[in-house]
Amino acid sequence: MERLPLQPAWALLAAFLLASSATGADEAPSKNKQQPAPPCTLSGTWVNDLGSRMVISAANAAGVFSGSYLTAVSSANQAIAESALQGAQHDPAQDAQPTFAFTVRWAFSDSATAFVGQCFVDQHGEETLETLWLLRQNVPSRSEDWKATRVGKNVFTRVK
Repeated sequence: MERLPLQPAWALLAAFLLASSATGADEAPSKNKQQPAPPCTLSGTWVNDLGSRMVISAANAAGVFSGSYLTAVSSANQAIAESALQGAQHDPAQDAQPTFAFTVRWAFSDSATAFVGQCFVDQHGEETLETLWLLRQNVPSRSEDWKATRVGKNVFTRVK
C-alpha cells in the first residue's frame, strides 16, 4: 500500500480556511451591513455646479424623457433662453443608479450639447448626477472645425 506524503501544517490550515469560508462557517452575523440605497430618480429639478438649472420629466416605459435646460453660462452673443432637452435612461428598477444620456439644442445659438452620465444616491440619500458633455457649435468652414467642439464635466444636485 502506497503512503501519501504528509502535508505541511500551513497547507492543511489553508485548506481548512478555504473550506470554512466557502461554507460560511466562520462568518458572524454583521450588525453594520449597509442597506441598498433607494433608486436614483432623474425626474425633477436639478442645478449644476455653475448654476445652470434643468427640469426633467418622468421617463416613459421605454426610458425616454424630456425637459428643459436653462444654462447659466454661454459664449453666444445672444441672450440666454430656456432650451428643450430630450434623453433616455436605463431602467432604475433594474439598476438603482441608472446611466442616462440627453441632448440640448440651444434655443439661443446654433449649437447643441450631448450629455452622458449616471445618477447616484449617497449613504445619506442625496442624489447627484455626474455628467460629461460635448458641445458642438456651428463654424463657417471645415478649416475651422478644430475649434467647434468643447468638452466638460458637470455635477448636478437635486433642488428640494
